[in-house]
Amino acid sequence: MKKYVNKLLSTALGAIVMLFAACEEGDQVFDQVQADVQRGAVLRTINIFNDEFIIGTTDGVFSVELEMQDQEDGDLVASIDYFYSFRDESPEDGPGDVAEVSVGSILKSDFVTGEFGWPRVTFNANYLDLATATGVNPADINGSDQFRIRFELVLSDGRTYSNDDNSGTLTGSFFRSPFLYSATVVCPPVTPTPGTWTIAQQDSYGDSWNGASITVTLDGVSTDYAHEGGSETIFTFEVPEGAVEINIVYNQGDWDSENTYQVISANGLTVLDEGPSPPTAVVMFDFCDLTLDL
Repeated sequence: MKKYVNKLLSTALGAIVMLFAACEEGDQVFDQVQADVQRGAVLRTINIFNDEFIIGTTDGVFSVELEMQDQEDGDLVASIDYFYSFRDESPEDGPGDVAEVSVGSILKSDFVTGEFGWPRVTFNANYLDLATATGVNPADINGSDQFRIRFELVLSDGRTYSNDDNSGTLTGSFFRSPFLYSATVVCPPVTPTPGTWTIAQQDSYGDSWNGASITVTLDGVSTDYAHEGGSETIFTFEVPEGAVEINIVYNQGDWDSENTYQVISANGLTVLDEGPSPPTAVVMFDFCDLTLDL
């Protein structure tokens, strides 16, 4: 019996040794695979301090605080290149769209260490600099026109990352890493048309807006509308007689590239038609043309 027990114990110990050897070999394979995987970097939005310009003034500044995250605590990032473009929302009497132009770079020496140990930088672009870089005459700019600011991370090994490399996870509510931002030209609103307004929300995948929504603020009272399933949801809301101001904001979700929407005023005018990937965190329209019947 004693020999039998010893033999059994010896067999068990041998199996344990083989198991540890197999685990060690597996760890080596895992480490090798991990070493061969190329990982990118995230440019996370910490704060958007301002993303509006008041028409008729030239002292406005677009300002955003960004945080770099990569697998080496930010050491992979060499610089951030930035680009400007212009979107003309009134092409019949405006300067027309302006294609993207390369403007400059934020150097690594400009970064500071944020509260969680990642490199951060605050980027500012004033109204006149945006207009000059894109060749747009400020006198030709109308309400709801947009300057767009795109960032591109340049890594120390030469790789680059920008909005074309994004997934829904990176553009979602935590990372908020769109790489592309809009600065909208706004002006005092006119009285919105009283009656029934319509919001049509579409999802190309056919599920939901995955956390995205539209906020309608009518004289300071806000209501959220979110597509919850299927290809389209139609919402309506009432603008009462005597209403003074209406603003509409698109709130970012996890799969903005699937989302489109339209807003139709009480007189049947389509005042917004946005998406895929609608601009976020921006008051989506203000009314400069006082003759416009919304």
